[in-house]
Amino acid sequence: MEFADEARELLIVAPTNFVRERTARQRSVRKDDRALATRIGGLRKPAPAAWVIDLLAHDGSVDEAVELGPAIRRAQADADPDEIKRLRRQRSEVVAALAQAGADLASDAGHPVTPAVLDQVRATIEAAMADQHAGAAVRSGLLVRPLESAGFDAVDLDGALADPDAVPDAWSGTDAEPIPITSARRSRKGRRASRPEPEPETEPEQEPEPRVDPAAERRAARDAEAAARAESRDADAALDAAEQDLEAAEGRRADLERQLAEASAEVERAERARDQAEEASDRARDLLRAAQHHRRDVGR
Repeated sequence: MEFADEARELLIVAPTNFVRERTARQRSVRKDDRALATRIGGLRKPAPAAWVIDLLAHDGSVDEAVELGPAIRRAQADADPDEIKRLRRQRSEVVAALAQAGADLASDAGHPVTPAVLDQVRATIEAAMADQHAGAAVRSGLLVRPLESAGFDAVDLDGALADPDAVPDAWSGTDAEPIPITSARRSRKGRRASRPEPEPETEPEQEPEPRVDPAAERRAARDAEAAARAESRDADAALDAAEQDLEAAEGRRADLERQLAEASAEVERAERARDQAEEASDRARDLLRAAQHHRRDVGR
């Protein structure tokens, strides 16, 4: 199997069983394909919301939501208010139904999710509708973190997929057709940029107020989000390593407990053998004393 196939199977395992299943799968393929085993060992456990999305993708449930996205974007590009209203209502119904379906799948897997996780599930589905690259990522079944659509900006897919090479349509640098609403926004920005800025009125002996640069604010917000996401990924990796260490320690403890049990049983057997030998020794001494008494009695 390819790594992407292995990852899809592991990413729908209940979170409490993920590390154990990953380790077992890694060991099972190591003999035949060490490179694949290494990649499996490095697979991150999905965030709870991403796990729910992967369950829905595995079930084929996200297709309708993703396919609704282009229609919404066309209606927005055409500025058709009636169609936009109808599609938005349909989007809300689809998102709510999918979130409930995901909650049901998680419960069936023995791992119910919290309302906060379901909020992230809904945000991820909405992102898949808003951005075609995000839609490809969601449909892949390889999601490891939830997604979020930030206004007109493209959805950030950095670190979102277990195997980005397996989902080229999710790459932000593909030659895929641009999203109409994004193109429209860029053209509006261009028109705004071409307009001359009015001369600001200033009062004598007064410092002008600093102008806010929205683009700089967005960049700063994206940088802060990227830093937080990197910290989250590092924390996830540390958690995975800790879980692996814990599993290994539990395995060693089980081995020691088994050895202790075997040693205890051996001690019990040795004690029984000692008791039996002691009883035999006592009987032999009794027989010896009886024989000595008999010999003395006969010699008289």
